[in-house]
Amino acid sequence: MAVARILIVDDDPDTQRVLGYTLTQEGFQVLVAVDGSEALRVRERERPDLILLDVMLPKLDGYQVAERIRADEGSTSHVPIIMVTAETDIEQKVRGLRAGADDYLVKPFHPAELLARIRSLLARFAPRYAETVGQPSASGRVFAFYGAKGGVGTTTLAINAAVALQRDQGRRVVLVDGNLQFGDHRVFLDLGLDRKSIVDVVVAPTIDQDLLKSVLIHHDSGIDLLLAPPSPETAELVSAEQHHMAAIIDLLRQRYDYVIIDIDKRLDEANLDVIAASDVVFVVMTADLSCLKNVRLVLETMSQLGMGSGRVQLVLNRSTAYTGITIKNAESALRRKIAYQVVNDYRVAITALNTGAPFVVARSDSALGKSVVDFVRQVARLDVARADAADLAPATT
Repeated sequence: MAVARILIVDDDPDTQRVLGYTLTQEGFQVLVAVDGSEALRVRERERPDLILLDVMLPKLDGYQVAERIRADEGSTSHVPIIMVTAETDIEQKVRGLRAGADDYLVKPFHPAELLARIRSLLARFAPRYAETVGQPSASGRVFAFYGAKGGVGTTTLAINAAVALQRDQGRRVVLVDGNLQFGDHRVFLDLGLDRKSIVDVVVAPTIDQDLLKSVLIHHDSGIDLLLAPPSPETAELVSAEQHHMAAIIDLLRQRYDYVIIDIDKRLDEANLDVIAASDVVFVVMTADLSCLKNVRLVLETMSQLGMGSGRVQLVLNRSTAYTGITIKNAESALRRKIAYQVVNDYRVAITALNTGAPFVVARSDSALGKSVVDFVRQVARLDVARADAADLAPATT
């Protein structure tokens, strides 16, 4: 099996030595550059599979290096970059993501967290290396459902899409309530406050597969659930600084075919971790002026964070509701194609909410149920096409 090559860009000899030892022990081939200019030369000559890039560097800083690499790549290739810094300010993280980084680590960090992030990025951008380090292949797809504004039906769509993926496609699916302060999955699925939640994961000494298995809830619909904290104040236990969400997602994608994450519209550090780890972010919208305004801002922000158009897809919910704005008008205003549509059926949706039964199960014959299943089938077909293309791509050694 080919060995993934990782370029460490850092001017501190001690850091080079520690990272080099850690990565070599895990089966990676290590390359080293001591400043920004050398990093660009080594990257051009050796073509590493992943780059660990320190921010504070001689000659060219990490932001400049990342920007030059992305400019040189264009749209034909993509080497994953993990930016490393001692700065904890979220503005610095956003700056790194805008420069082209795929992930961000704050010093000091645990080697296990570094390895988890490396595996996740290699699984996304270089699947042939997914088992290089002797771990299960992190092949599961991660989909984030992000509402352009409140009330557009993001949670309803995330829940029913997750159930449809399991029932219609026969896939292993886990649904994560990523709205940490005010998650609604307990209400939507008629579950009590006594159920375990993500808090039981993050307060444990270590986060591993056995712990996750004990906290996940198997729902009657066939999917597994990771619930949000039972109260807003306990949401603070899910630490952005320790990147709890990123670590949990990495473990879940090793167990499931699909990891569906329902997140709120705040772009805080926890949600940025989810977005960075996602293969696709489905931006859920409706055809009204205030929502279109928000969608434009969301698309601009996602672009600044380095999210290409293929990773950000628009989903028009309640597409048959009369708002005075046609789909063509909406696409023209956004200068972006709406990839998916889900029809409007308030009665079916509200009945499902009040009974705690997903409508793709309780009313699978309804227009709304069929529409969500059709949405899932379109997504699954694209995933099959993506996998086939990856299988046909020539492997390098």
